[in-house]
Amino acid sequence: MKLRIKGNTVRIRLTQTEVDHLAEHAVVRESTAFPNGQTLLYAVFSGDQFAGKFDNNEVSVIIPKAIIKEWADSNQVAIDHEFVLENGSKLSILVEKDFKCLTERPEDETDMFPNPDQNHC
Repeated sequence: MKLRIKGNTVRIRLTQTEVDHLAEHAVVRESTAFPNGQTLLYAVFSGDQFAGKFDNNEVSVIIPKAIIKEWADSNQVAIDHEFVLENGSKLSILVEKDFKCLTERPEDETDMFPNPDQNHC
């Protein structure tokens, strides 16, 4: 799972195994340890309704079960949702299937989704 945060936008990319696991087991979790002993946790859960939380060093995204199931079983690339915050600003959350890059990279991409543009190169 990859996490990207910029301003009020949270973007999470999941591999094929992670999408399957989320659809089957209702949660995918990852963590990043820092030298000071603290850990940033991030997770995607299936639930009853959309939610976004930051609590106890964990970024949590909750997506309705039916939407996850439909997404996992289709060619749909992403699930996105926008929340209006208490101050009137917005938080955008995007959960995407992680595609293989079109150019070679040092990263292990064996579990990533085939890039739909791969045949057009």
